[in-house]
Formats: sequence, C-alpha cells, structure tokens
Amino acid sequence: MINKEYLSLITDWKKKYFYEIETIDQKSPLTLKSYSKDLEQVFYQVEVKNKKELTTFKNIEEFLLFKAKQAQLSWGSLSIASRNRKSATIKAFFKWLYRKNYLISPLFEKIKSPKVPQKIPHFISVDEAIFLIQSSTHNLTTNVLICLLYGGGLRISEACHIKWSDLDFQQRKLLVLGKGNKERVIILPKLCFEILNKLKLVLNSKISQKNYIWGDKPLNQRVAYSMVRKQGALAGLLKPLHPHALRHSYATHLLQSGADLRALQELLGHSTLQATEKYTHLTLDQLSNTINKYHPLKTRI
Repeated sequence: MINKEYLSLITDWKKKYFYEIETIDQKSPLTLKSYSKDLEQVFYQVEVKNKKELTTFKNIEEFLLFKAKQAQLSWGSLSIASRNRKSATIKAFFKWLYRKNYLISPLFEKIKSPKVPQKIPHFISVDEAIFLIQSSTHNLTTNVLICLLYGGGLRISEACHIKWSDLDFQQRKLLVLGKGNKERVIILPKLCFEILNKLKLVLNSKISQKNYIWGDKPLNQRVAYSMVRKQGALAGLLKPLHPHALRHSYATHLLQSGADLRALQELLGHSTLQATEKYTHLTLDQLSNTINKYHPLKTRI
C-alpha cells in the first residue's frame, strides 16, 4: 500500500530531523527522547477508527495531516499542557519539513492547540525564604542548595551540575549551563558565596576545579528535591516546598523590589520575555489585594 511508502519516507525524514536538532540545535537527551516518543505515537502507534486510513491518500501532505489530527484526537484524555506539548512536537517537525522543502504547504499552520490557563506560580515570602536559609545551617549541603535556588534563581538541574570552575569568588559570579546548553552569567548575593566558601573549607584538599561542588559527580535531582522538601517541612512552611518554588520566589521578590523585566529574563535564562511576564501578573494580583484591603474607599462604600 502507498501508505507504507509514506511511513518509510517519514522515517527517513525523522532521522534527518533528529540528527539536526541534536547536533546543530543541541537539544537535550531528555527533549530528544520526548520528541521521538511523540512522533512515534503520531505515525505508528495511534489506533485509527476511520476507514480513510485504509484508503490511498492523494499525497503525503494529506497523509501527514490526517495522522496528526488522529493523534490529537487520541490525546483527548490528557491534560491541556500535555496535549499542547505533543502538538508542539508535531508543529516543529512540520515546520522543519516545510523549511527543508520536503513539503509544499505550511502544514504546521493547521496544527491547533488549546490554550493553557496561566497559573500563578507558588512562591514563599521573603521572611520565609530567610528563615529557610537560617534553619538549614545545620546541614551545609542543604544550605548551599537552597542558597543557589533562591539566591541565584537556578533550576534544580542547573544547581545540581555546578562545578568549582564555574564560580568566581572575587567577583561573586557564577557561570550557569541552562536549557539547550545555553550559558549565562549571574551574580550571587554575598551570603551565598560565604556559604560556598564554608563548603570549600570543609572539603579543603578534596577540591579539584574539575569537580562538582557536590563531589565527583552531579547531585542527584531526586535527592536534591527531597532535601528541599524536607527542609521546608523542618522550617514549618504550610505548603510542601519544591525547588522550583524557590526559583519563583527569587523572581517574584526581585520584581517586587523594582527589578527590570528584561534583566530578570536574563537572570532566569528565559528564551522569551513571555516566560518571564507571568511574574508581573502575580505582582498585579498582589497590588489588587492590597488596594481592596487597605484603600480608604473600601470602608466608605
């Protein structure tokens, strides 16, 4: 059947596509695995209940679009965020095919996704953040981890992979390797470097510039997550604490203190300003609550 010929051609295109996004775009192994799984579902795993699947299509573009639409229908039970992510994978693949002139029509424009309601990220107060750091001094490793997450706004994966060579103690600078292997330089608060220096003194002769600050290998992310959660409970926080909440707190507190949105985008390592703008919504909500609570007109009406 001609449909099998289409699948064979798509398999060839997929190999070329993945070679490019791995070697040129330098997508992470986790991203590549996720993309591969999504496309596998689209073209090879989705059970089709439409008889058209057994017929011959006019061209491969009609076949591609049909398979994509069937896959989207099969994802109906998933969350909106999951459906959007999978649809974005299809869209990115179709864009690549169009850019490479494998397709005549811009099929990616026909892939629609439901909008994800924007959630206000969970964050803790400044007082809670300070108390969290103070209460973790009994465990130096936990103390360092929390300082990096809140003091530098790092992602947990970034914090777990820091090496001594990434740190500049004189200028209080830290070189961070973020998503997509993009590097950024951030300035850490003085307190963070004081705590890092304590760790350096404890390790002393065991330190090599090539080593991670946690030892010979990166800190396991599950272990790091557990450390943060446990310390949040010990500090008496009302909600369970996860590492990303400390990054959210870092961003929120900087913005509330007057930090520029563009500067915050650079510090967080966001590829677009849109990703950073969610913190402005959070600040506006807080301003609204303040007005409703304290404005004189509240008591006069």
